Amino acid sequence: MRRIKVGDLRIGEAERQAVMDVLDSDYISENSRVREFESKFSEYLGVCSSVALNSGTSALIAGLTSLAYLGRGCVGTGTKVITTPLTYVATANAIGLSGMEPVFADIGADGFNIDPERISSILEDAYDPAEYSVILPVHLMGYPCDMDRINGIARKHGLVVVEDSAQAHGSLYKGDRTGSLSTFSAFSFYIAHNIQAGEFGALGTDDAELAEMVRKVKSNGRIRNYSPCMYPGSSGTSDDYFRYDLSFEHDVVGYNFKCSEIHSALALMQLGRAEDIRRMRLENFKYLLDGLSGLDGVFELPPYDGDVSYFAFPLVLREGVGLDRENIRFKLYEDGIETRPMFGCIPTYHRAYSHLKRDYDGLLPNAERVGSRGFYLGCHQYLSTDDLDYVIRRLRSYCT
Repeated sequence: MRRIKVGDLRIGEAERQAVMDVLDSDYISENSRVREFESKFSEYLGVCSSVALNSGTSALIAGLTSLAYLGRGCVGTGTKVITTPLTYVATANAIGLSGMEPVFADIGADGFNIDPERISSILEDAYDPAEYSVILPVHLMGYPCDMDRINGIARKHGLVVVEDSAQAHGSLYKGDRTGSLSTFSAFSFYIAHNIQAGEFGALGTDDAELAEMVRKVKSNGRIRNYSPCMYPGSSGTSDDYFRYDLSFEHDVVGYNFKCSEIHSALALMQLGRAEDIRRMRLENFKYLLDGLSGLDGVFELPPYDGDVSYFAFPLVLREGVGLDRENIRFKLYEDGIETRPMFGCIPTYHRAYSHLKRDYDGLLPNAERVGSRGFYLGCHQYLSTDDLDYVIRRLRSYCT
């Protein structure tokens, strides 16, 4: 049976050779390819520093933890982070695992991203605004958030802005790449994402001190850039080498979020084709949108923007059309077309956050509507015109 995936990674001869070169080098743990990726990804984003980690989730946790260690703004344990309720749950998880509290602001009535007006209202209505430390928008499906307004709100209230750019590699906001518009950004290179390398992530920032702290946090808090015989009080003798060797000296509590040379090699190959990938996804997205024209009475069709690097092709089933989302998804599945639901509204849908359900009852209508009625299809670079035509025909057959 034909199988059309939401995301795909195809290993060609160049990727195989890149992996074999790693194996032949005798270095699998972080080494030269990780450093090369970090340098090239910084250049791609237009930021001063990048840090490679084992996932986008790790990038968020390490970044938030590092902000707290450095005392950036009022970031710290127990402070509140305003974020979107409509995204992959890893964003909220990372906030909680960093010792902070997620606070959810609804998305806009049109689109998929957090509503700056709701962010502003939360802060204006807060009993103690000083409890808030970070605004964490997510560029969902590749669509950039309104970063000018979000950064303006943050400046007004003395907050730090962090971008979750896991689904937006290459998207542009007023000419700048998403991921370069905040204190730091987090990216995922999971297979379904715009640039794929498997289990891999990265953090981008213009703050060199923050990047250095993230490198420390991702390596169990290990002291970096030291000479074993130069510890304070050392005379440089051989006895001092063992007495003051800092190989296992850790001055903050960290994690093991390091990555491998193999994933970095794959990411480098993909990064070299990033603009081609963005262009092909853009073309596939437009082809699907054109092919489904006339179904706007059944679905909220997604907006097209040539500056977006599309993660997927999202559809939201309109209310009152006599169709069921899960029935449509099951029919697509039977026809070999993979889909995913639109994540669900985190505090009112996910059992892990059921303790918040009552608190948010009725407060997140837009996220609940899209989360319960939305789903997405693949528009990735490996899909052929024949694949796209097949998806269009099958979807139209269910809805007309």
